[in-house]
Amino acid sequence: MSKSNNFNMLGILSIIFAMFIWGSSFIALKSAMVDLGEFTVIFFRMLIASACFLYFIKDFIKYNFTKKDIKFIVLLAFFEPCLYFIFEAKAMIYTSASQAGMITSLMPIITAMAAGYFLKEIISRQLIFGSLIATFGAIWLSVQATTTASAPNPLLGNFLEFCAMFCAAGYTIVARYLANRYSAIFITAIQAFIGAIFFLPFFIYEYTTTDMNFTSTAIGWLFYLGIIVTLGGYGLYNFALTKIDASKASMFIYLIPIFTLILAFVLLKETLSATELIASITILSGVILSQLKFKKLKRIRVKKV
Repeated sequence: MSKSNNFNMLGILSIIFAMFIWGSSFIALKSAMVDLGEFTVIFFRMLIASACFLYFIKDFIKYNFTKKDIKFIVLLAFFEPCLYFIFEAKAMIYTSASQAGMITSLMPIITAMAAGYFLKEIISRQLIFGSLIATFGAIWLSVQATTTASAPNPLLGNFLEFCAMFCAAGYTIVARYLANRYSAIFITAIQAFIGAIFFLPFFIYEYTTTDMNFTSTAIGWLFYLGIIVTLGGYGLYNFALTKIDASKASMFIYLIPIFTLILAFVLLKETLSATELIASITILSGVILSQLKFKKLKRIRVKKV
């Protein structure tokens, strides 16, 4: 095997593992929120991630920030982590980790539609058709979802997760502008710093008004979210981008709901009914259809002899 192929394989393995880590974030959130409040979990996740990024501050202060850049940085953090994690944390109270993971597969479609409107990127008929199929599957999944102790209101929970995906799309649009001036490490770090400050009052209020239990298991999940999910997943994904094309890397995002489904079944004992499973497959089919490119078949003229 050539050196180039080895690097490609290393990149593919890295991005698959990154998707596995990101898929496990729903399990970690659900598990941590058994003993802790949702905003407490988010605050400590941001705080732990911020502590990890302190090493890079010397590099960050070298940037020349313009007023326009500062506005976009604030807008970036407003979308994610601020609004994004509020919606996602609330979603995990009402729906299951497996269903929330399925709703995340709509994020590339929402981003593409937003890019078409704000960045004037071309929106194909195929994208629209795939979006309609995926959206139908998401609605079907939510309506047919079974109410359980861990998912008391899946319709509301899935809607909140859907709102989180809109915030993620807004973040992506803003990040495209900032990526031309700042490194990916800085963009991720500034999200963690602002997120820790933003969620501090929420944590203080929740800590003084809600009974919580900082068990060793809950603390372990907090460190997992702050270090493994934020730094590990991010590091592996960016390493993979140095080995394979970004267009190919984006297709691996669709592994997230699959990994979430498997982990939710193994660790949280969550299950999907046959109808919910079909609805999930419908979502993934619509998303994949919207992203695939089909070449037009050319007619071959046969010469008469």
